[in-house]
Amino acid sequence: MLINAFRAFLLALAVTALAGCQFVGDNRGNVPLPKPLLERLAAIGSSPAEPMMIRVYKESSELEVWKRTRSGQYALLKTYPICKWSGTLGPKVKEGDYQSPEGFYDVTPALLNPKSSYHLAFNTGFPNKLDQALARTGSYLMIHGDCLSVGCYAMTDEGIKEIYALARETFRGGNSAFQLQLLPFRMTEDNFARHAASPHTAFWRNLKIGTDAFDQAKQPPAWDVCEQRYVFNQNDPRTAPLDPNGACPLGTFSTMAAL
Repeated sequence: MLINAFRAFLLALAVTALAGCQFVGDNRGNVPLPKPLLERLAAIGSSPAEPMMIRVYKESSELEVWKRTRSGQYALLKTYPICKWSGTLGPKVKEGDYQSPEGFYDVTPALLNPKSSYHLAFNTGFPNKLDQALARTGSYLMIHGDCLSVGCYAMTDEGIKEIYALARETFRGGNSAFQLQLLPFRMTEDNFARHAASPHTAFWRNLKIGTDAFDQAKQPPAWDVCEQRYVFNQNDPRTAPLDPNGACPLGTFSTMAAL
């Protein structure tokens, strides 16, 4: 009898422990969107499941989240302060240069990291097609929390909670990726004039073609790479995807006249 009672006690203890395991674990990646952000989404005519886009400006340390609205165009949802980025203005070139990257990237669900050592994170997708064509190297370039950066864009933990949740919900809405525009500064002529002596001017002018396309249409431009440069909104059905080191399709240079 005593043995049977002891066995029953152990069984009950095990069941209790297993039930408790359902509530044990790190749930950072599933924190719901806060009510004020949901209200802001509704105010601009959007929802958590709608497509999104992120813009980062190094010089002013700002990260913008844009969401598609009922009109089909994108509207600015919220601007977050970047706590820290590393290096100087200009693209990341090689592993260990401590540069935060610049360019156009696509973030997919596989790039989310809900168990990051830096609270929450998602990979920028560096190196992308252009980076690889230019033999740029680097790994684990993230947007994350913890306000600490070695080549990444570090947000506050409170900021990355919202940004990560917005990314999670847009993927749950059936979207396969969102565009990430990593920029040196707001692409105005005044800013280009201030940085006219930079060796990166031609690269930045190439980025500006894409940012201008978004500013005009309020739709993230489709991007590709040829002749080791970005091209945007190419509609040539014969060349998809383009060879990053090959010749650009006829007519492409008309979209790159700013270079």
